[in-house]
Amino acid sequence: MSERVLLSAMGVLEAATGLALLVIPTVLVELLLGATLGTAAGMTVSRIAGAALLALGIACWFTREGGSRGLLAAMAFYNATVVVVLLAGWIGPGLSGVAFWPAILVHTVMAVWCIVYLSPRST
Repeated sequence: MSERVLLSAMGVLEAATGLALLVIPTVLVELLLGATLGTAAGMTVSRIAGAALLALGIACWFTREGGSRGLLAAMAFYNATVVVVLLAGWIGPGLSGVAFWPAILVHTVMAVWCIVYLSPRST
């Protein structure tokens, strides 16, 4: 598949998640983590938001020269960080909802997909 398809897939998935967080945040957190917005769940969502902001910074840094490598690097970082943060929420406070493992799977696939396109062999 092409880089364009990868970027399109991530754009749709992340936009849908962002819209859900804006419109129905308690529903999304309940589906994802099986908890209401409380201390542990709030911290997890805050860390994911922090990863997203850091990913934007990475994208700005790498794309200043042009091209999409910066965006791919940022999205690889973001997706990998989401997996780590969600797993930490599962291991520590035991957070897990209906959408938890599908989210782990999607973010793992997206991170690996980005890394494949960033590898020297794919350029």
